[in-house]
Amino acid sequence: MAMTADKVSAEKQKAPKKLKSFKLGFDFRTQLELKLMLLPAVLFIFLFDFTPLFGLIMAFKNFDPVMGVKGIFTADWNNFTHFKRVFDNFQFWPMVRNTLGINLIGAAVSIPCTLMFALLLNEIQNARFKSFVQTITYLPHFLSWVIFGGLFITLLNSDGIVNYVLQQLNLIDSPIQFLADPSYFWGVAIGTGLLKDIGWGAILYLAAMAGVDQSLHEAASIDGAGRFKRMLHITIPGILPTLMVLVIFAVSGMLNNNFTQIYVLQNSLNLPASQVIDTYVYQTGLLNFQFSSATAIGLMKSVFALLLLFGANWTSKKITKSGLF
Repeated sequence: MAMTADKVSAEKQKAPKKLKSFKLGFDFRTQLELKLMLLPAVLFIFLFDFTPLFGLIMAFKNFDPVMGVKGIFTADWNNFTHFKRVFDNFQFWPMVRNTLGINLIGAAVSIPCTLMFALLLNEIQNARFKSFVQTITYLPHFLSWVIFGGLFITLLNSDGIVNYVLQQLNLIDSPIQFLADPSYFWGVAIGTGLLKDIGWGAILYLAAMAGVDQSLHEAASIDGAGRFKRMLHITIPGILPTLMVLVIFAVSGMLNNNFTQIYVLQNSLNLPASQVIDTYVYQTGLLNFQFSSATAIGLMKSVFALLLLFGANWTSKKITKSGLF
């Protein structure tokens, strides 16, 4: 019996000890430093992302800016009056058309162009030349739209270099007013956006390409596949999840324009083609002090963006078996 008891105790000592289950919020002794590092980010998100959500009730009230914050509590409820006023506004449907048009055409142009640029950049063998091209192409991303947009305003002016070159090539007889004619604004907005962010967007694709198994390329090369076929049948399928995530983001952001870009390029002459939801919210809320109407527009835009996000993710998972969540 003594031998049996000794064997049992020895087996208990040899048996691995069970790891203690982690309980979020109670393990301060080992993770206090990490939580203190996380605290500023949590406070930042709470102050600037969650606290402003309280102001959404202004969309359902007759808020008077003169009353200040107290007016949010004391103002009368008006149900959906501001939403009806937005839909009845003669500028509503033109600005929705401009918003969707610039975003849809822009996504249809920028995503394939950025993908093709990344694929070609990935095939460059000279490391120095590849690094040089990357630096030159993603450098404009770090310039503000005030600088980058101002540069293109100068280039596209009636006496700018673009009109000068076109006239010297006998392609036009008289200067084109690119930013004064509404018919050119969409093209200018999409083109300048592509030139500014094509290099930065290619970084995401290049990072995904680095994760593709290189043995697949080696096996395909041995079988006689050229660069184009390896690109088409190995690289693109390998980065498909990353591509679909970017497409989902593009679809969910169809109602969001780059406000700074549009505002810099916008003027009274191209307003019929440049008035988008973001600039209209700015003019309604900050310039005309109609905070309730601006809040109603922003709330509607957020709801539709959320629906687009779930719809794009569901479609992506059905078609490609890959999605954001």
